[in-house]
Amino acid sequence: MAVEIKELTSRSDNYAQWYNDLVLKADLAENSAVRGCMVIKPYGYAIWEKIQRQLDDMFKETGHVNAYFPLFIPKSFLSREANHVEGFAKECAVVTHYRLKNDPSGKGVVVDPEARLEEELIVRPTSETIIWSTYKNWIQSYRDLPILCNQWANVVRWEMRTRLFLRTAEFLWQEGHTAHATRDEAEEETRRMLNVYADFVENYMAVPVLKGVKTASERFAGAVDTYCIEALMQDGKALQAGTSHFLGQNFAKAFDVQFLDKEGKRDYVWATSWGVSTRLMGALIMAHSDDNGLVLPPNLAPFHIVIIPIYKNDEQLALINVRIESIVDELKSLGVSVKYDNSQNKKPGWKFAEYELKGVPVRLAMGGRDMENDTIEIARRDTLTKETVSIDGIGARIKILLADIQKNIYQKALNFRASKTITVETYDEFKQKIEDGGFIFAHWDGTPETEALIKEETKATIRCIPLDSDTTPGRCMVTGKPSVQRVVFARSY
Repeated sequence: MAVEIKELTSRSDNYAQWYNDLVLKADLAENSAVRGCMVIKPYGYAIWEKIQRQLDDMFKETGHVNAYFPLFIPKSFLSREANHVEGFAKECAVVTHYRLKNDPSGKGVVVDPEARLEEELIVRPTSETIIWSTYKNWIQSYRDLPILCNQWANVVRWEMRTRLFLRTAEFLWQEGHTAHATRDEAEEETRRMLNVYADFVENYMAVPVLKGVKTASERFAGAVDTYCIEALMQDGKALQAGTSHFLGQNFAKAFDVQFLDKEGKRDYVWATSWGVSTRLMGALIMAHSDDNGLVLPPNLAPFHIVIIPIYKNDEQLALINVRIESIVDELKSLGVSVKYDNSQNKKPGWKFAEYELKGVPVRLAMGGRDMENDTIEIARRDTLTKETVSIDGIGARIKILLADIQKNIYQKALNFRASKTITVETYDEFKQKIEDGGFIFAHWDGTPETEALIKEETKATIRCIPLDSDTTPGRCMVTGKPSVQRVVFARSY
């Protein structure tokens, strides 16, 4: 069994297979009996819960509250905002009937043709339409604004080519939907939530991101502007880690959501929406993990420490248990989450391999000699280094170590991104360098025709128009036409 655990395809041999192997062998998720859908297993869901809890706290700190809206959306609702329906039409799952009946031939059940719905229902691909139909009932005047709602939910976007966490027909996410009295307030909200996402991904996931705006062809269907954070994976491909959309008054007009302002005039409400999904799990795996398994930042690991006893007999185990109990109590008192694995059905070597595969940040091990010497072995998952230390003050030492691991994992990812970020001047150079992966900063003339040509010829897309980078004007690398600033290109997931 220990040999099977270690059999991961190496990243250099086949990165895609390595990723799939790791998701399965680390017990994060597996494919389900429903094509295109996944089962998130307990260890994977524990990581998602940590993501969810932290983000939920950050949302509430910025004044947002949680609500829940229906899974089903009347088909006519999607027709009200033309760009929105065009953007999602090909991904929608449609409910047409509401009842089954026994097959007259005796072969199970069939759809009852008499039970056809008067209007088909769409299984939610996103909730703007159902939420704005609801907000119409909630909003009469400026006193009802702003509305700052978030929803934790599942959505369905009918994907045929799926990949665990990265792209599945059903996935989990949160979607914020806010309503405002002014354009300025809505745009401020859009940027605020982008910064919340960037803060979370960098400081909890330990993944550096670029913040920017999407081009018109890449923005959310029905949005005026889409802001995004882009992360770089170890294979040199970009991953969109989160988006925040300024919706203008598009959905308010589609659902006739008006309010009486302070001057007594009627106006349409201004809107935003924003979301991240279980795709963040994919980013977490691909940004940090290695050929030995997961590497989890302490801020999101299901538990920070695993302690494994090494013993010759039951008597020695009993003595080690007593010593470890005091260490566990000390660590827990400092807010460190601990798993003490003294189960006797697996050998210590198997446990070492298992918890290394699962990315537990720190492993402690105590044997008979350690017990006699009041020492314990500390192994770091991020560097795969070990040392033996005194158990005196072990709690404070571990707290410092966890902070160092979190910082080190981020710095490693930041250094990698820096090594894979370049600036090019010519299209020939671009076509050569894009084969190496990474972020490429280059000038673009701002036209969708040039953007489409680059995508067709190189499979690279404009990931974002950066918010914080050099805005020196130049010439488009393809057409030579004026360019107001460099944009970020990459191949992506």
